[in-house]
Amino acid sequence: MIDTAAPTRVRSTMRGGVGRLTLDRPESINALTQEMLETVGETLDGWRAEPDVSIVLLQGAGERGFSAGGDIRDLHARITAGGEAAADSFFRVEYRVDAAVAEYPKPVVAIADGVTMGGGIGLAGNAHVRIVTERSRLAMPEARIGFSPDASGSWLLAHAPGRLGEYLALTSDTMNAADAIHCRFADHFVPHDSIESVVDALEMRADPSSPTELVMLFDETPPAGPIERAQPWIDHAFAADTVVEIRARLAELVASGIGAGEERTPASALTALDERSPTALVVTLAAIRSARALPSLRHALEQEYHLMSWYLRTQPDMAEGIRAQVIDKDRQPRWQPAAVADVPDDTVGRAFAHRAARTLFSETEGRS
Repeated sequence: MIDTAAPTRVRSTMRGGVGRLTLDRPESINALTQEMLETVGETLDGWRAEPDVSIVLLQGAGERGFSAGGDIRDLHARITAGGEAAADSFFRVEYRVDAAVAEYPKPVVAIADGVTMGGGIGLAGNAHVRIVTERSRLAMPEARIGFSPDASGSWLLAHAPGRLGEYLALTSDTMNAADAIHCRFADHFVPHDSIESVVDALEMRADPSSPTELVMLFDETPPAGPIERAQPWIDHAFAADTVVEIRARLAELVASGIGAGEERTPASALTALDERSPTALVVTLAAIRSARALPSLRHALEQEYHLMSWYLRTQPDMAEGIRAQVIDKDRQPRWQPAAVADVPDDTVGRAFAHRAARTLFSETEGRS
């Protein structure tokens, strides 16, 4: 067994043909730094030709979760100190590592046990075999901080059934295990107490069974989650063309009493929209629908990269959202503008016309 403790808080081991990558910042729910992402990318590169690794396993250390996403405090410091230029390197590494996981030539198994959000989904959500447990809580919460789902989030959300992608992106709602599977963010439900047995099976397999076949030995079927049960009214409301129209449909549903008494209601969705950055809502809705028409993950990541640059270069809401949610924690962001009706009509056009100083992928790298 080979064991390497990296100073960037990522542990790597090789045993029984399984290369295990463990995010190791449990005190911050394994929040991702640029250095951690670089280590993940470099380790994956090294294991491509490693004969002792036939399966890659992604896990998070500690009891709280796989990863809460990017290190928001560090990102805020970068933004306030140097704007786009200071933050660009983090996003560039993150998005390219997400693509590397999705395109990896060996099976990648991710165990999204506990909190798995934002950049954590960028890693786990792009694995080839994605496991959730009764403790799993998945979300793309970027709209809470005046940003749009990234780290491949727009691609995953765009391919959720019906209009659940729009709903999850705009409200930042959290999926349990059943809803994560229904929304196509995960593949298998395995009880938390069986996770080590899954790892043992992957390492001790005596035949060429695929990781999926081995995981299926422990797979159970959870009952439908609250988001799946709410899908009829979600599909109706979030199919509207604009955020203003979505709000109007939700208000009509509230008035009619549809969904009342359930875990997810039109009223709670309406409240969530009222708390989000109006600019982020408008651009996010366009981003999810644009990603739905794109031909590949790389195209979606490229789109996210240029939108990230637009946010950092032209919009104050992202830094303000992080301040309100993470730094000062007053939960009172001062959005500019403060209402969806005041978002300029040309905002989406300007956002999507914007180009970062460089592309995310070079032409010689090709596209998946």
